[in-house]
Amino acid sequence: MATVAPAGTGPWRDLRTRLLSVLVLGPVVLACLWWGGAWFVGLMAVTLAGLAWEWVRLCGGPALGPAGLGLPVVILLAGGLAGLGLPWLGAVVLLPGAFLLWRLAGGLPRGFLALGVVYLGLFGVAFITLRQDPEAGRANVFFLMLLVWASDSAAYVAGRALGGPKLWPAISPGKTWSGALGGLLGAMAVGAGAAVLVAPVASPLWAALVAGALGVVSQAGDLLESGIKRRFGVKDSSHLIPGHGGLLDRLDGFLAAAPLALALGMILGSGAYLWR
Repeated sequence: MATVAPAGTGPWRDLRTRLLSVLVLGPVVLACLWWGGAWFVGLMAVTLAGLAWEWVRLCGGPALGPAGLGLPVVILLAGGLAGLGLPWLGAVVLLPGAFLLWRLAGGLPRGFLALGVVYLGLFGVAFITLRQDPEAGRANVFFLMLLVWASDSAAYVAGRALGGPKLWPAISPGKTWSGALGGLLGAMAVGAGAAVLVAPVASPLWAALVAGALGVVSQAGDLLESGIKRRFGVKDSSHLIPGHGGLLDRLDGFLAAAPLALALGMILGSGAYLWR
């Protein structure tokens, strides 16, 4: 006789909690990104401060210690400069900021604290600058978010449903090649579909290629964060978001993909849409 798994167990045990978190937080985030202005600034300030707190926490430092105070100050300063239309200066600030955190590390891992300044700071500068474009900013940010979410969701479903060989068990034992391929195909399909629906004159092939590249980089960011958590022996960066862990767990793909999206946007020029 077949055995029925009890509620709350099995490969889909956390799906309900994950969906509820998305339904609660998703509209708030989307509204802030849509309205821009003070709403977007407030969202990014809270997000960057939360990311900095989680990073210092992973490194074993107190929130009110030199590193715990220095890291959010540096990345908020960089993000603020980007918001004022000075993204290059914001990026440059990260270099002395990383050196400062290196010196303030004390007994904490210096390299990881310095990495946190650059990694989190570049995300803040890139995401803010991408949204600041008066013509294409909103659309490009939503395109980026849509394909990263599609990559995450497709990877989750394909990995849980198909299983198979592990992608990189030494770094992330739960990730599979089927999940990685599913994530790539999901990002490409959603990116191409969204481009066609929003702008029929857009090239679906170009949109799929852009979405695929950003999807691959977002999965690399996921692997990087998994490796960092494995280095410190933790499962989640925090428990701020039920079913998802912390901000780092939820935004790991964006942390890696946002700088690439901004670089592409700068190559295409001001006012250019990423999918055209």
